[in-house]
Amino acid sequence: MDKAFIQKIYHSHQQCTKCPPTTVIHAFFNDLLGVLFPDFANQPLDAIEVFENRIEGLKVELKRILFNNLVSAETEADEVVKGFFDEAPQLYDKLQNDITATFEGDPAAKTREEVIRSYPGFYAIAAYRVAHLLLGLGVRNIPRIITEHAHSKSGIDIHPHASIGEYFCIDHGTGVVIGETTVIGDHVKIYQGVTLGALSVNKEDAKIKRHPTIEDHVVLYAGATILGGNTIVGKNSIIGGNVWLTKSVPPDSKVYYQAQMHSGDSEKPDLIIYK
Repeated sequence: MDKAFIQKIYHSHQQCTKCPPTTVIHAFFNDLLGVLFPDFANQPLDAIEVFENRIEGLKVELKRILFNNLVSAETEADEVVKGFFDEAPQLYDKLQNDITATFEGDPAAKTREEVIRSYPGFYAIAAYRVAHLLLGLGVRNIPRIITEHAHSKSGIDIHPHASIGEYFCIDHGTGVVIGETTVIGDHVKIYQGVTLGALSVNKEDAKIKRHPTIEDHVVLYAGATILGGNTIVGKNSIIGGNVWLTKSVPPDSKVYYQAQMHSGDSEKPDLIIYK
């Protein structure tokens, strides 16, 4: 290997001597879930002192992984750690609501514990909510690492910058994509293969709203693709499987494809929108 190249990559390593390994970030997220939910804990925390020490250990670990990952020099790691753990009760309540939405929305779910321990949708949502909170506190890089970790385990890709309301349910989940500027209301249910994406834009337009808005009490069935920053799915709407949308639909709409028979016994799908 060329010596100049070795020197080049060696110097890049020297500039990152305190960069937290991704495995440490993944471990922090999983340990946090283990504190919030005993079903995720490696072992039960049977004494309050042990529990309190575990939380203090998480605070220390978060401060350590924040090195060089804050948006500005004015943002202090101690302030971020305090802000994050001050918000932990609200984070926990939101996750409990997401569990409720999944448990009540999936007839196959027998217990809440089953949702927590085995549903990829819950794991991906939990990663998103932790990452979104960190992003709001001025943390960079770390939030995306957390959501991509969940992506690799669940097949569900949620950008940490997306805005997602309460009682969110992702059923099955494999192949779901939720883009950076997506806005999702409360009581929304999404099935596998749904894409909330952007129409192609130039790099300089990256800061504009590129992804759709999904209002309250909407159901998006498997394989639906909804694109564009100006696309709004009105509240109480149902979007059927494999529907492709680049225009808004009003509240209380049902959108689906209906296969119709034509000459030669071929089927041609027609998009139907009705209220």
